[in-house]
Amino acid sequence: MSTQASSALVTIRDLGVTLGGKQILQHLTTQIPRGKVTALIGLNGSGKTTLLRAILGEVPYTGRVTFHCGHDHRPGHPERIGYVPQRLLFDTNLPLTVVELVALGMASRPLFLGVGKNMRQRITQLLSRVHAEHLLDSPVAGLSGGELQRVLLALALEPLPELLLLDEPAAGIDFRHQGEFYALITRLNQEHGITVLLVSHDLSVVSNSAHYVLCLRNGQILCEGPPREILSGERIAEIFGEDKAVYAHEAHHL
Repeated sequence: MSTQASSALVTIRDLGVTLGGKQILQHLTTQIPRGKVTALIGLNGSGKTTLLRAILGEVPYTGRVTFHCGHDHRPGHPERIGYVPQRLLFDTNLPLTVVELVALGMASRPLFLGVGKNMRQRITQLLSRVHAEHLLDSPVAGLSGGELQRVLLALALEPLPELLLLDEPAAGIDFRHQGEFYALITRLNQEHGITVLLVSHDLSVVSNSAHYVLCLRNGQILCEGPPREILSGERIAEIFGEDKAVYAHEAHHL
């Protein structure tokens, strides 16, 4: 196996996705570096969420998505992909607590049988990974945006995944807590070697948290590389316009 392939967890070749008669992704070829945080950026409608869904196998596609798994980097599907959506749609009238939601997500037993002592301990440990154990008995409907995202992240980490996909995970989190959330992602990457692919519009997050950047435009890779190369004013002006280029310059120098 080539050195280039072994350094990637995911290799994507000539990927195409058409939904509802509209081509969303076309001839997309790239790699997701193993053990790194990769940021996926681009204008709304450029295909970022669709790319995540293709990797998850949730949409039909042409081309190839190859995973290089395990210690021997063999081709195959990862035993576990964690996924945190931009938002969770659920009936806020359901009287679910966090421990009940997590128990449902783990699908270990029917909820009407209750959550036993051992399961509560396991869920408490799981929530402690994301500093959310204090939310164990909180009503899900009463959680803040940041609290809910931590709970969803905890679910995505059970069991620990090889690949963690995050679709604008800080959407709905107040600015004061966004830094804490991304610091948590960085810690998980560093401590467990989890490969992370995250969608973000916050270029300061991309600059400070990502090792690698993929930029999409019109369903294709416009550019890719380290943040220092991609977040130049000229590049960002090409992607987002002049106003965003000024913001990127300021964020890169914070």
